Amino acid sequence: MSNRKQKPYLIEQIGIESAAAEGKAIARHDGKVIFIPFAAPGDIADVMVQKQKKSYAEGRVIKLHKASEIRTSPVCSHFGVCGGCKWQHVQYSAQLAFKEDQVKNDLQRIGKVDVEEFLPILGSADTYHYRNKLEFTFSNKAWEAHFDKENPGRIPALGFHIPGMFDKVLDLDDCHLAPPAANAIRQAVKTYAIAHNYAFFDIRQQTGFLRNLMLRCNRQGKWMLVLIVSEDKPELVKQMFDALIPTLPAVEEWCYVINLKRNDSWSDQEVITYKGNGYLTETMENLTFKIRPQSFFQTNAAQALELYRITRAFADLSGNENVYDLYTGTGSIALFVAAGAKHVTGIEYVEAAIADAHENAILNQVGNTSFYAGDMRLVLNDELIARHGKPDVVITDPPRDGMHPGVIEKLIEIKPLRIVYVSCNPATQARDIALLSEHYRVAKVQPVDMFPHTHHVESVALLLRRD
Repeated sequence: MSNRKQKPYLIEQIGIESAAAEGKAIARHDGKVIFIPFAAPGDIADVMVQKQKKSYAEGRVIKLHKASEIRTSPVCSHFGVCGGCKWQHVQYSAQLAFKEDQVKNDLQRIGKVDVEEFLPILGSADTYHYRNKLEFTFSNKAWEAHFDKENPGRIPALGFHIPGMFDKVLDLDDCHLAPPAANAIRQAVKTYAIAHNYAFFDIRQQTGFLRNLMLRCNRQGKWMLVLIVSEDKPELVKQMFDALIPTLPAVEEWCYVINLKRNDSWSDQEVITYKGNGYLTETMENLTFKIRPQSFFQTNAAQALELYRITRAFADLSGNENVYDLYTGTGSIALFVAAGAKHVTGIEYVEAAIADAHENAILNQVGNTSFYAGDMRLVLNDELIARHGKPDVVITDPPRDGMHPGVIEKLIEIKPLRIVYVSCNPATQARDIALLSEHYRVAKVQPVDMFPHTHHVESVALLLRRD
C-alpha cells in the first residue's frame, strides 16, 4: 500500500449542489462528496481537487462556467483570502435559508428529535458594519493575496491572520464588517507606527514591539483602543497615544498591555488605562453594562438584544420562578431576565466575567441575582441547589463544545420545568438535546443570524419537561 499523497486533479464543469458547514459548498463526483469554499449552490465550475480522504475530498474553484442565481458581487477586496466572510458572494436571503436548514438538519441528523414548532430564522437588520469588536495583528511581513507562499510581501501589516496560517497576516484595506471608524482608527495607528519606525512583530522570531490591536465600540459610537506590545517600553506607547489622541476624538478609552509571552493571548495580562475609565458602557432596554477590555460581550449588539428577547420570551417568566443561568458570562442574560424572576443564579467558569456580572448587577440595582465562578459540573451541585432551591427554569448558553455530560446528568436529576438552550453551535446543541430527549420535548426552536456573511448561526431551543 502506497502512503504517497495523491496528486491534485481537475474536474471540469461540475455542478455545485448545496451548502455545507463552515461556509463551504458541496459537489459530488464518483460517489464522493467534495467540499468547496467560495462556491455557491447552482454554480457550474471547474474544480481542482487538492485533498482526498476515504469518504470525501476538498477542492477549489478554478473556473466558473455558470454563476448561480443566488450569487452576488462581494464588496470586499479581500474576499477569498481573508477567512472572515466566506458567504459574501451569496445573497443574504440565501445565507439565511442555508443557516436555517443547518439548524434543522443538525437537530434531525444528530439529535434525531422532533421539533413541535420550528420558527423562521431571524435575520440581522445590519448585514455590514455590525461588529463592535475587532482584533488585529501586527506583522513585519504582509501576506500578499492569493496565498503566494513563495513571495511574501515585505511591507508591514496590520490586519487578520490568513486562515490556518499562524504566521501569515493579511494587511487590510477595509473590513466591511467593522464600522467605518474602526478602519480609520486602525489606519491611523499603522500610519503613525510606520512614520516613527515602530517595529512590527515577527511572529516566528518573536521580535518587534507592536503585537496586537483591539478595537471595541458601543452603539453610541464611542470607542476603546487596546494596544498590545511585546516589550516593557511604556514611553513608546505614551508617544504614540499622545500623538493620536487629538486626531481620534471617537476613541475615549486608551489602554495598553505588555505581553511578554510567546502566544498572543492577553486576557490574563494587566490592562493599563492611559486615558479614560478603562471600560465602555452599552445599554439594552433599561439595563446598562460595563464592558472592559477582557469582557465577553456579543459582537453584534443590536442582534444580541433580539437574541436576549427571544430567550426571555421562551423562559416565559411570571415573577415566581427560580432561574439558573448556566455559562452566564458577564451576566447579561441573567440580568436581562431578572425583572421577571423570583431569583436568578448565574454560573460561569471565568472569574473575571463573574466579577463583571456582580458589578453590572450593582450598577443596575438588580438585587435578585447571585453569581458563582468555577467549573460548571462542580459548581452546579447539591450544596448550591440547597442554598438557592431547585430551578424552575434553566437557561444555558454554553461554548461551542456544548455542555459537559455531567452537567446534562445534573439537569436530568433536578428536573427543571423548562430549559432554554442558547447555542452558537447547532451540532453540539442537537447532541445535548438528544441526551435530554427522554425527559424533555422540544417545543420551539428559533435560529438567529448574529453574523451575516459568515457561516455562524445561533439557535435558541425551548425544552419542556415530559410529565
